Amino acid sequence: MMGKKNKYLGLLLIIISLISCDQTPHFISKKIEANWQFKSSKDTLWLKAEVPGTVHTDLLANGIIEDPFYRLNEKQQQWIDKKDWEYKTVFYVDKSILDKEIVELNFKGLDTYAHIYLNDSLVLNTDNMFVGKTINCKSVLKKGKNKLRIVFDSPIKIGLKKRKALGYTLPNAVNDQSENGGLGKKQVAVFSRKPGYHFGWDWGPRLVSSGIWQDIEVSAYNMATIKDVYLKQRKITKTNAVLTAQLSVVATHDFIAFVNVKVDSVLTTHKEIALKKGENRINLPFNINNPELWWTNGLGNQKLYKIDVELKDKEDLLAINTNKIGLKTLKVVQEKDSIGKSFYFELNGHPVFMKGANYIPQDVFLNRISIGDYETMVKNMVDANFNMIRVWGGGIYEKDIFYNLCDKYGILVWQDFMFACAMYPGDEDFLENVKAEAEYNVKRLRNHTSIALWCGNNENLTAWKNWGWIPQTLNTQGQDIVDKVWKAYQDVFHNVLPEVVEEFDNDTFYWASSPTSARGEDATLTAGDYHYWGVWGQGEPFSTFEEYIPRFMSEYGFQSFPEFSSVKKYAEEDDWNIYSDVMKSHQRSSIGNKSIERYMKSWYRTPKDFESFLYVSQLLQAKGMKIAIEAHRRNMPYCMGSLYWQINDCWPVASWSTIDYYGTWKASHYAVKELYKPIKMMFFNNEDKIELHIASDDLKEKPVILRLKTIDFTGEVYNQIEVPIVINANTSAIYFTDKMSSWIRKKEAHNTFLFAEIEDINQSVLDETVYYDVVPNKLKLSKPDISYTVIKDANNNVVVEIEANVLAKNVRLQTAIEGRFSNNYFDVLPNKKYAINFIGKKAVDIESLKSSLDIISLYDAY
Repeated sequence: MMGKKNKYLGLLLIIISLISCDQTPHFISKKIEANWQFKSSKDTLWLKAEVPGTVHTDLLANGIIEDPFYRLNEKQQQWIDKKDWEYKTVFYVDKSILDKEIVELNFKGLDTYAHIYLNDSLVLNTDNMFVGKTINCKSVLKKGKNKLRIVFDSPIKIGLKKRKALGYTLPNAVNDQSENGGLGKKQVAVFSRKPGYHFGWDWGPRLVSSGIWQDIEVSAYNMATIKDVYLKQRKITKTNAVLTAQLSVVATHDFIAFVNVKVDSVLTTHKEIALKKGENRINLPFNINNPELWWTNGLGNQKLYKIDVELKDKEDLLAINTNKIGLKTLKVVQEKDSIGKSFYFELNGHPVFMKGANYIPQDVFLNRISIGDYETMVKNMVDANFNMIRVWGGGIYEKDIFYNLCDKYGILVWQDFMFACAMYPGDEDFLENVKAEAEYNVKRLRNHTSIALWCGNNENLTAWKNWGWIPQTLNTQGQDIVDKVWKAYQDVFHNVLPEVVEEFDNDTFYWASSPTSARGEDATLTAGDYHYWGVWGQGEPFSTFEEYIPRFMSEYGFQSFPEFSSVKKYAEEDDWNIYSDVMKSHQRSSIGNKSIERYMKSWYRTPKDFESFLYVSQLLQAKGMKIAIEAHRRNMPYCMGSLYWQINDCWPVASWSTIDYYGTWKASHYAVKELYKPIKMMFFNNEDKIELHIASDDLKEKPVILRLKTIDFTGEVYNQIEVPIVINANTSAIYFTDKMSSWIRKKEAHNTFLFAEIEDINQSVLDETVYYDVVPNKLKLSKPDISYTVIKDANNNVVVEIEANVLAKNVRLQTAIEGRFSNNYFDVLPNKKYAINFIGKKAVDIESLKSSLDIISLYDAY
């Protein structure tokens, strides 16, 4: 009896899941998301599965494996990717679907080698995780119960076969952790069109999963449907924006249809169209009067126009396509000058300094990233004054929600194609697969206002030219293979990809590789974009950030550990040593923990314990980021971009991220928030002369009052000036210079600092900054008496008011309550009160915050 009840309950869940759908009299679309089961192909026991999902998360949910991220569990789960896996469900189709002329199954994302059986008939094979597939399935469907089964081949077994069939070895970076996967030196990541980071990276684990990673839908329609709409912006003036809606409409027979274009629900274009059976391409011009331009975060509003394209048969709605777009002009400017060639983004006629980071997928298991996670991540960019994010080429072409949010909040996207740190096959099948992938994703993403640039790959060119790959291939395999590998590179990145961009999105700039100075040319500091890894990779001091200034810096960075509360989520007390097996496993850079320790000795004293070491590692990372970003912004407009590596993590790990896997802002993200402010002051010691630079992103000049003071650690002021200045628009300049000895004498450098602030005409402080003339380990700190109160201000914000009797350096506020502080890891200057908001995920009780608040400074770390 219970078995029958469970059966009926399962059928009810299936029916309920199909009720939530898009539906008109002529069009129905429903997700197939209930009652899924999975198993290894050689097993007989079916287990419950979640769709969208992955094999690993389904095994975890069924208790077959433990958390892959905890301690060393990852190492025990390398068997999973060697097996084939099957998923199955049943779904019900009623008369309303089967009566439609066309019934389709839409597989939005299958990872990766999938064989799809509908009612025991093989209907589709797939071999690319990045391409959605749609099939006409009406002839195979039945009224009532239908069976859907998907068999996933092991990407490792397929990869090994392809590697063997290639007949030669492709050079690639050591990020494919084949040895961790039990494959020895047989790296296979480049043979499968799935994310490279699944196979491991120098910040990520090796967890090569399979599964249904995006929705599956059944849809049905009569007469015709809109397959694609490209909203091409032709010309924008102050009074008028001229656009064209380029439609692809598929009709089941010849008939007269009507197309409407609506802008913010107002009809702007109505046209009668004679549709022919099959695909019809239609161009519909339309105008937007008095257009409001879209601007990046910090420069203006992000007005998005809602564009509805309706397809009708007389009065009946057959299909509708909706996009939200911003109106803008954007181009990459490369003009020759006395030094080389510029490289900058010009938005709506204005050069814009790009401030941001590189972004990787937020989890190894993509189904675990919620809409809320995406919203939080993009808001983290906005709150830190970003205006650009680089979607890096070893991850995924992100889901639509990511780009929707970037459109909404004014974050431009440097979009890599999914190739990174390797050379790839060049056979006909591979090239055709890449072409299909590029077409699918360019067409999917091109209407997003945030898409700023298409980039062919990450570091493939610079690796080929500079990482010893050419001589290695020449010495081991000969000139013929060198030529073959290079031809494959050119075929993909100089032919297939630019041709796709030219055909489907020719308004957007294509850049063949990052970094590079020009197509096929090595990166230089005088043209194109640049990745600088002398700091960290070659062990160069932080000061070299001030020497390597390119036209556009698209990668650089320094590592730190997560904070202690995050480490405790994946490590036990016995693991609390940076050289324990667990801490080393959660550090994938071969030079990682030793490098952090070595750099730390140059800047800080030895921390007293493990927790303090984690804290100081974050201060060290923030210090490196400050030196680099200030160097980039000081050298504006020669340098017009600073995208650090990296904003986020895909698992809990010591890495270059400024926000850890659990969403906790590190010291460096708070530092970046300050460093990327629209108007930023920067002190610079230039051969014992102190210079005050101010970089402004503002498109108008701004009159301010500048105040400078020399203050000792007890708060006594020794020297000060106050002068009116006018900050130039959209550039960087020196606004004050003097002998260093006039402000900080060497014998007092250990206990004095230089303080500057600028105040606008409304007496609002736009920025303040502090300069120490010695490194932190030379400062003569004394124990501060830090006092604080927790209040609610007039706007009902929870505020921590904090002050100290002497300099309290790098004050960190911490609480167990979920949320973050508006500022953290900052210097509390003597006798100066600071008001720090606490932004809780839920309503915050003041007493709870008081009782859980923990405050430390650098003094407490020694």
